[in-house]
Amino acid sequence: MKKKIKRMLVFFLILIICAFVLLFGINAYVKLSVKNRIVTSEGAKSFDADAVLVLGCLVKGTTPSGMLSDRLDTALTIEHTAPFIMSGDHGTKEYDEVNAMRDYAVNKGVAIERVFMDHAGFCTYDSIYRAKEVFGAERLVIVTQEYHLSRALYIAKRLGIDAIGVPSDLHSYYGQTMREVREVLARNKDFFSCLLKVKPKYLGDKIDLKGDGRVTEG
Repeated sequence: MKKKIKRMLVFFLILIICAFVLLFGINAYVKLSVKNRIVTSEGAKSFDADAVLVLGCLVKGTTPSGMLSDRLDTALTIEHTAPFIMSGDHGTKEYDEVNAMRDYAVNKGVAIERVFMDHAGFCTYDSIYRAKEVFGAERLVIVTQEYHLSRALYIAKRLGIDAIGVPSDLHSYYGQTMREVREVLARNKDFFSCLLKVKPKYLGDKIDLKGDGRVTEG
């Protein structure tokens, strides 16, 4: 009986080790596979993009959080002629990332017709999938913090989008260590989402980026 228990313990220990190797192996692969696609704001200006995609995060009422403000401010420094896609969570009337993002950019001087809103960007994978399938973007500049950027670029690569990324780390952020830990798991999740070509929660009608961004109001 003791030998049987010992063999079972060894077996479970091997499983745990294999799981950790897989977890951190995928994490490293995702990061390294797109490392050369991360550029500065200056480097992004000459990239012939269909849109500049800003990934949403927390808003407080109608005010972008510090992290989100940094993403928006970084996007505005690119001075690109392409339109913006503000992609985030607008799953309820009470919580609305995308209108807050649009209003922030417009208040900074961006023409309102250049700003498109993706109201169903509930996660990074959905935002990038919808950028291609709903908005028709084949070439993207993606803006978010660097810890998040490699996953976004990896998703874009696997979905057939030619993308570069601009990191928006303008400040230090409280709770960043926990975000880094969660991101390891998120990279693994989206590695398999890309492998299986999972559909986003919502798709919807096509939107022409050459038109007026106000068609996405809502």
